[in-house]
Amino acid sequence: MLIEQFYLGCLSHASYVIADEASGEALVVDPRRDIEVYVDFLAQRGLRPVGVALTHFHADFLAGHLELRDRFQIPIYLGALAEAEFGFTALSDGDVVKLGRVRIAVLETPGHTPEGVSYVVSDGDGAAPHAVLTGDTLFIGDVGRPDLLSSVGVTSEELA
Repeated sequence: MLIEQFYLGCLSHASYVIADEASGEALVVDPRRDIEVYVDFLAQRGLRPVGVALTHFHADFLAGHLELRDRFQIPIYLGALAEAEFGFTALSDGDVVKLGRVRIAVLETPGHTPEGVSYVVSDGDGAAPHAVLTGDTLFIGDVGRPDLLSSVGVTSEELA
C-alpha cells in the first residue's frame, strides 16, 4: 500500500495518491488544479488511476478532478449528499472503494460541508486502518469551520 501526500503551501492544501502497488491501481484524493504533479508521479511509479475522489467541495481553491476524469476516463467519487453539475459516483457511509488489496471505507462526515466524507484506508479486508483522510473536517489540533455556507442560507448550527 502506498499513500503519498502532495502539499501546496500557498493554499494549505493537502491531496493524496492512494495505491495498491501490486495491482498498480491508484486513487487521487482532493487533487489541486495542476494535475501534472499527479500525472508525473503515477507514471514514475507505474500506477494507473482508477478514480478521483473529493472529501468535499473546495470553495477556497480550484480542484483538478474534472481534468483527471477527462485525461484518464475515470469516475469521480463524491459524498452522496453532493449536488454537482457533472456526473459522479455517490458514496454513502459504509461504502468501500477497492484498489487491489487496499480498501477505502467511506464515513459520512458532514459539518464543514453537507456532502463531506472521510476516507478510512486499510491494507486488506479486516486490516486495521492505516490512515483517515478527513478533508477539512478535522485538522491536527483543530476542526473544520461549519460556518462557510452561511452566505447561502446554511447555518453553522445545521452543519455542526
